[in-house]
Amino acid sequence: MSQTEIKNVVLVHGGFVDGSGWEGVYKILKKDGYTVAVVQNPTVSLGDDVATTKRTIANQNGPVILVGHSYGGAVITEAGNDPKVAGLVYVAAFAPDKGESVSTLIANPPPGAPVPPILPPQDGYLFLDKAKFPASFAGDVEPDTAAFMADSQVPWGVEALSGTISQPAWKTKPSWYLLTTEDKMIPPDAQRFMSKRAGSTVVEVKASHAVYVSQPQAVADLIEKAAGGAAAK
Repeated sequence: MSQTEIKNVVLVHGGFVDGSGWEGVYKILKKDGYTVAVVQNPTVSLGDDVATTKRTIANQNGPVILVGHSYGGAVITEAGNDPKVAGLVYVAAFAPDKGESVSTLIANPPPGAPVPPILPPQDGYLFLDKAKFPASFAGDVEPDTAAFMADSQVPWGVEALSGTISQPAWKTKPSWYLLTTEDKMIPPDAQRFMSKRAGSTVVEVKASHAVYVSQPQAVADLIEKAAGGAAAK
């Protein structure tokens, strides 16, 4: 790692899952000399998750690359305004603009786009249909691991999906975007639109939505690229 690289990475998971899915990415980054923190967001409300993420950022010694997967992209879009954050990395993630939320971004799917198998809310929380979870969320993940992910789902609060962005960090911070071309949760075209709007440096990978589990090296490579690129800026 060169002197100009940023050494702190904070990883933010998305909805339906917890931070343990980052283990593969974490191990690669640690081996390469980075200090890595994994945020465990309750995903009950966006405000709560932003506060939880900011506490983790505050614990880092120096500038941070903030990484978000899926709904975690909404979290980093808001939390990324923290002065310690030097760059943002979106991994098959939502990158909402001011006043947008995950709910508004998924409200009108284009004809023919895959519809995630989200079950009707229970007490204000969402789950994916367990039987359909592997195909829609984790198409290129080992079947045993995908089944475990389906059976260990974290309830995703409807309030978290409707939380709106006050100030998108991508307007003032450099960003990178890993676009997953086989995604059945966030259509590739939606990822293309959001990453272009954010002015992100885009890398496309043939992967499912769970690319951080199935292809941790591709994810770690982009994070390391961001750590070098953000330092140069």
